[in-house]
Amino acid sequence: MLIPEGSYDIEHINDFIQEKMKQNGHGHNITLLANTNTLKAVLILENGYQVDFRPLHSVCSVLGFNNKVYTDEYQESENPVNILSINSILVNIDIISGSYINGQRNTTIYSFFPGVSPGFKIIETPTNLVYLLITLDCIYSMQTTLTDQNGNLLNLRGENITIRFHVREI
Repeated sequence: MLIPEGSYDIEHINDFIQEKMKQNGHGHNITLLANTNTLKAVLILENGYQVDFRPLHSVCSVLGFNNKVYTDEYQESENPVNILSINSILVNIDIISGSYINGQRNTTIYSFFPGVSPGFKIIETPTNLVYLLITLDCIYSMQTTLTDQNGNLLNLRGENITIRFHVREI
């Protein structure tokens, strides 16, 4: 079963599984829940059902399970759920200097954690502005990217974004 690309929590993944099971004429034989005390996922299997997390690109690592077949009626994931892999959104611009991330020079002008759930519009207004040196005498163009804390480009899936920069002379 392939889960379409998107923003899901465990409840939404379970809803997707339940709908696919219903479409294929199966009952609610597989249930996925969250154990908020342990931060792990819980897999409940009924009527001899199994879940195979061995295929390539399986959702097992996101849910904290290992790459194996699960057959027990009740199974808690071996690892915590890693459904939210973005800890910071970094706004990068290629014409600045003086920015550092983890002691390394970087082109990040601003970073933040979104204050809304996935799928909702992010409105972020920086406070306590810090001005960084522009590396050019004259700006003809500049490239701006949004990345996660690991430098991976964010997939905005076609959403429009607006970023406003404030430049001042020193």
